Amino acid sequence: MTDTRRLRNVPIGLTLATLVSLAILIALGMWQLERLAWKSELLAQIASRAEAPPRPAGEILDLAASGEDLGFYRVSLTCPGLDTAPFIQLYAIKDGQAGQRLISACPVAGGGYETLLVDRGFVPDTVTERPVVSPGGERQVAVTGLLRNPDPANFVTPENRPDANVWYSRDVALMASTLGVQAPAPVFLLAETPTNPEFPALEPTPLPGEIANRHLEYALTWFGLAGALLAVYAAVLWRRWKT
Repeated sequence: MTDTRRLRNVPIGLTLATLVSLAILIALGMWQLERLAWKSELLAQIASRAEAPPRPAGEILDLAASGEDLGFYRVSLTCPGLDTAPFIQLYAIKDGQAGQRLISACPVAGGGYETLLVDRGFVPDTVTERPVVSPGGERQVAVTGLLRNPDPANFVTPENRPDANVWYSRDVALMASTLGVQAPAPVFLLAETPTNPEFPALEPTPLPGEIANRHLEYALTWFGLAGALLAVYAAVLWRRWKT
């Protein structure tokens, strides 16, 4: 078949659709490569924060004034009466076991905030006891942990029920109001150190700091689809030219 006849057999509509689709697939692959570079930098920053020696919580909260994201900073502070403070019970699952994370308020000064909510740890549902609550306790409890931004609730998250102390999402403002404290910082402190050594069922359990970085996989997927599209298009042309 001559080159002229081959050109006449090129399907215009299919060619245009293939070119448009190919451009979209390549653009998506390039976008994922850009996301890969961004996520790698973010993970490096998170690792440097989480592995660094703890800094005073108030010092880190002051960074919020400049727009700093406070997530994953490792901090320390002292909370009077934290071991006997009122707490909120947040539903959670740890290692396949359902339970509750106990959240209390701790006074703090920094960034214009007066309170920092402290996630004291996890208690499995197999344990019915809870730490003694005695507001106004004087014991000074030193806490070290990670600051974490609250995960937003989505359409499948059950509604919080403050009246029954049943919580499914970390609503900072509502939790602070329920605990009767003012001006809460927008982050939680996830304790790494025990707040109730005499109550071992309450296990300090910082949420995993790992963040998935699969953008290279996604990029290769888009580029692979682009290659497959070209192969299909070439096969169609080959069949048309052979007939």
